[in-house]
Parts: sequence; structure tokens; C-alpha cells
Amino acid sequence: MILNKIIPVTLVLLLAAPVQAAGNAAAGEGKAGVCFGCHGPNGNSLNPVWPKLAGQGEGYLAKQLADFKSGVRKDPIMSGQAAALSAQDMADLAAYFSKQKISPASADKAKLTLGQNVYRGGNKDKGVAACIACHGPTGAGNPAAKYPALGSQQADYVAKSLKDFRSGARSNDPNKMMRDIAARMSDNEIEAVASYIAGLH
Repeated sequence: MILNKIIPVTLVLLLAAPVQAAGNAAAGEGKAGVCFGCHGPNGNSLNPVWPKLAGQGEGYLAKQLADFKSGVRKDPIMSGQAAALSAQDMADLAAYFSKQKISPASADKAKLTLGQNVYRGGNKDKGVAACIACHGPTGAGNPAAKYPALGSQQADYVAKSLKDFRSGARSNDPNKMMRDIAARMSDNEIEAVASYIAGLH
């Protein structure tokens, strides 16, 4: 009798769970023309305030596009770009950019020591967790958890993202993870770790 009640409830929960569309990289390339102006045809933006998309985790990219579309993540340009995208469009674009090779960058030597210390060890006195815990020793991220790849990312973009998390202007991080970390970081720490991240390969 109990089993008869459990099966329908389980079936309803499974059917209600969101399903992410499978991305098609070839289809994504055909849809990505509008992205190329800012992010480059291979996902390596030349403007330091626009992120490189090349080599980024597919799930992470699709989530960011969905967040821009829903308004959970706000940006006047990206919100408009994502407004007309379907779930399949987002999955295809994410598949395309995830397959591209990111161009290497380098760290500012003057910021290297502080940046490395924060990335690898955090700041225990202020309760800042080490970036390496979620983003890995080379900044490859954790695709299964949708934690972004950071290695070779634009330093200016990373610094802006951290400052946006700190101010609350960006709030699409799960369980306020990034907001809690960035809230405890100084401008110097943010600038240094962003520079160090740019040099990770």
C-alpha cells in the first residue's frame, strides 16, 4: 500500500525536475554570430572587461544565459541578448564556446605574491576561503558543480565580477558562496587574485 503511494509521488517529482537541453556545438556556431562582436569568434574577447567564453564549462555557460534571460543576473547588454534565446539556443551556444580553446594571458608580477596567496590559501584572518577549493589548481573549475573555469580569464572582468558579488550587484551565486567570500575581500586582494587568475594555465 505504501509502495503504491511512493511510486506516483516519485514519478511526479522526476517529471517536474528541470531537464537541460543537450547542446549541439555545430548548431551553436551558427547561432553565435551576434556573440562574436564582444566575445570574439572563438570566444576570446579582446576587451578586458568582457569575459572570454572559450573553454568555459558548458553547464556554467548555459546557466549564465538562463540567468540573464530570467533577470536573476542583470546586465543591460546581456539581458537583451538572452531575451529571445530558447533553452536549446542556450545549450547550443554553451556547447560551441565550451569546445573553443582559451587564449593564454599573464599575471602582473607586482601582484603575483598576494594573488597567489589568496587564490591558494585564502585569508584565514578574514574568513576568505581559498579559490583553489572550487576552481582548482590551474583554474579549470568544476564543470559538474557548474563552478566556472577561471584560468586565463580577463583580469579586469574577474575583478569586476568579484566587486559586483561584494556589492550585491551580482547575486546569481548558489547559496551566496561568492557574495560571502567577496564581502570579506579588500580591493587589493581582488585586484591581485584577478591578476593571478589571468596567469593560470
